[in-house]
Amino acid sequence: MGNCFSVSISCDAILSRCLDCTLREVRYVSELEDNLDALQTELQKLKEKRDDLLRRIELAERNGKKRTDQVRGWLSRVRDVEAEVGGLLETRSQEIEKLCFGGYCSKNCKSSFEFGKIVAKKLKLVANLKVEGDFEVVAENVLESVAEERPCEPTIVGLQLIFDQVWRCIEEERVGIIGVHGMGGVGKTTLLTQINNKCRDIYEIVIWVVVSRDLQVEKIQERIGKKIGIDGESWKNKSVDEKASDIFKILRKKKFVVLLDDLWDRVDLIKVGIPLPSVEVGCKIVFTTRLLDVCGLMEAKRKFEVKCLGEEEAWELFEEKVGRETLDSDPGILELAKLVAKECGGLPLALITIGRAMSYKKTPEEWKYATQVLRRASSKFPGMEKEVYPLLKFSYDCLPNDTIRSCLLYCSLFPEDFIIMKTKLIDYWFCENFLDIYDPSEVHSHGYDIIGVLVRAGLLEEVEESKDYFVKMHDVIRDMALWIACEIKEEQQKFLVQVGVGLTKAPKFNEWEELKRISLMENKIEELSVTPTCPDLLTLFLNDNELRMIGSSFFQFMPSLKVLNLSNNHSLKQLPSGISNLVSLQHLDLSSSGIIELPMELKALVKLKCLSLENTHSLRTIPRQLISHFLELHILRMIGCGSVQQVGENSVLSGGGEKLVEELLGLESLNVLSITLKSGHALQIFLSSNKFQNSTHGLTLGRLDDSKMLNVLSLADLRHLRRLEIENCEDLEELKMEHLKVVQKPREPYNFFSLSSVQIYLCSRIRDLTWLVFVPNLQYLSVVDCDELEEIISVRKLGEEFPELMENLNLFAKLHFLWIRHLPNLKSIYWKALPLPHLNQFHVDRCPKLKKLPLDSNSAKGQKIIITGGENWWEGLEWESEAAQNAFLPCFQSY
Repeated sequence: MGNCFSVSISCDAILSRCLDCTLREVRYVSELEDNLDALQTELQKLKEKRDDLLRRIELAERNGKKRTDQVRGWLSRVRDVEAEVGGLLETRSQEIEKLCFGGYCSKNCKSSFEFGKIVAKKLKLVANLKVEGDFEVVAENVLESVAEERPCEPTIVGLQLIFDQVWRCIEEERVGIIGVHGMGGVGKTTLLTQINNKCRDIYEIVIWVVVSRDLQVEKIQERIGKKIGIDGESWKNKSVDEKASDIFKILRKKKFVVLLDDLWDRVDLIKVGIPLPSVEVGCKIVFTTRLLDVCGLMEAKRKFEVKCLGEEEAWELFEEKVGRETLDSDPGILELAKLVAKECGGLPLALITIGRAMSYKKTPEEWKYATQVLRRASSKFPGMEKEVYPLLKFSYDCLPNDTIRSCLLYCSLFPEDFIIMKTKLIDYWFCENFLDIYDPSEVHSHGYDIIGVLVRAGLLEEVEESKDYFVKMHDVIRDMALWIACEIKEEQQKFLVQVGVGLTKAPKFNEWEELKRISLMENKIEELSVTPTCPDLLTLFLNDNELRMIGSSFFQFMPSLKVLNLSNNHSLKQLPSGISNLVSLQHLDLSSSGIIELPMELKALVKLKCLSLENTHSLRTIPRQLISHFLELHILRMIGCGSVQQVGENSVLSGGGEKLVEELLGLESLNVLSITLKSGHALQIFLSSNKFQNSTHGLTLGRLDDSKMLNVLSLADLRHLRRLEIENCEDLEELKMEHLKVVQKPREPYNFFSLSSVQIYLCSRIRDLTWLVFVPNLQYLSVVDCDELEEIISVRKLGEEFPELMENLNLFAKLHFLWIRHLPNLKSIYWKALPLPHLNQFHVDRCPKLKKLPLDSNSAKGQKIIITGGENWWEGLEWESEAAQNAFLPCFQSY
């Protein structure tokens, strides 16, 4: 029974399913016409929805967006179903005609059933597509590839070290803004390109923007917008603030890096829309600039200077560009090639340009000619005028004003690699009226400010060991400056510069007529006997020659001359009477010349502002009332003046300097003075006048035969004293430290605050120099031939007189150079080790009792120190620890 019942149920189920199928088939046929009408209507609605969607997509795509994958797939499906339904509707009439009696008795019933089934399915598909087509977002912002790989040299000669340093900062979370600075053509963009290419591995978005001089926020925004996919036409018409908001909304959620190349001013990141770097956002800003100032304006957390290549790296780059085939083509080329490479001064742009130009020169004669052209007129060398100089000139053009541009061109009057003393350079600028000042006391501060601008622009370089004193001009920058001054007509500088070329005679004088500035320094010219006509000449550099005679009429037709430099002409004994024709002269430099007497004809130089007589050891006579006649004299430098020869009685140099001091009291415009005094009485008169407290920059105390004791702290009232020398004071026994200000306020550092150079020579009875604790900014200390000197700083003396200074004494914190020589009794410089963070050179000679130096393993950490001395002395030194000895072992050089 159970089996029969089971079979009965199964049969019923089968019968029911068959009945359902039959009924569905009947419906497919019976409802076919209605379904076709519904399909046509629904398809039309679907097409309308699609068209609305396409309009939204078109608008979004005009704004730089890209349709989503879902939308793209939906449109594809709609396109397919539209074609399929279209085909069904085309056969509508035929299929309807096949039906009779509702389709049940049609001989084509099976065919109608199949057609009706397809129609029903398409109707359902169209309905579903309509529902699926309700998109909230139809398009999204387009993100370009993470970073466009930029073409770059496969290797970066000389940049690998700084690249590694910058990359470590990029990887460091706390460093968000990084500045890379350096002169034009040095390789900053190359470095940034390497950074760009490596950033592709770790950042979602890498944006490269060339900013250049014409900084426009809109252009930066457009470049960023293109990178993040929001640069359509409608977006471009938005305001700066609206664009910034759009950029910010996208970047704030991304890990990105923005690389800004060639900045000349601050870029306001917030105004652009760039989120400020933070640990949370994980973004970086890296920029390059020629101006160090920009690193400060951009608030860079770390800054790196890209410098010119060293000699070995420069040769490697030059060799690569020339090619070994050329270098090996003749045995005589290699050494000449190294000379050519050296003329490039390590500047990669010049090395590359010249290297390429020489790559096909395969004879020594061609290479020899190349060296001559580069030294004489480098602008004529292939590629320099078109590729190198214009890039560098952009830095020149972008200087703040014409005054600073003129100051830069002035530096090209000096030879290649010349070390220019800052104070002398400022003297020249002042007397050329480059400095726009109202108060004469501001001359040097304004001059130092201009030097700072040029250094930070990468157009001047501070000398590494003596940054406070000297600058120099890179060879290629100098060549560019001469190209501007001599060959660009719009500049109209009209320079003639032939320095260090071995001239024995001056260039043809008929070529001088239109010139404004002439530099013939460092030649072998012996005489000037003709009469050149130079109505426009402003500057004449004749220093460092072998002049013996200047004709009396040589200066007759130079009415506009402002600066005359005759220094370092040791054989020049007298000035011509015709010097009185220089009625416009403001600067006369006779330092280190052989001049014996200053003629009274100099009285005609009523506009004289600067007179330098330093180290004129042969000068016997400066007539009375001569110097006091220079009522506009602003700068007078006289250290070492008349120190050897017998001085005439009618000279202000006679005696210990009392007559000179009295005459100087009448110079109301005097603001900068360096002077030698030779008696305690002259010093007393000098210090008693308030006039000299603000004007004295240099002071030499020589002999002082009438003094056994000097209260050295009395000199602290000379507020701008930078250089102090005490020499040949055989009777001087003690440098006392008695000063009311010090006793009252011993911790104040204003005592000798400006003093940076101290030299003590031939003072055999002095036992210590403890007063140096009051010279907080001392950079250069030289002590020579002081037989009884036992200590530089006496702990006993300091403890007795100023015990309150013992605790926090920061001695020699800025010392760069320490020279001690022939101090037979010197036992101690300082009683314990000192940090000495800036020490560069430490020279010891014939100091046999000096067994311990104020150095330990932490002294001068990170500094490159050179210690010179005798081998035996070095081997006998006692060190605080083996670590200290090992730390300074590589620094020692025996003399």
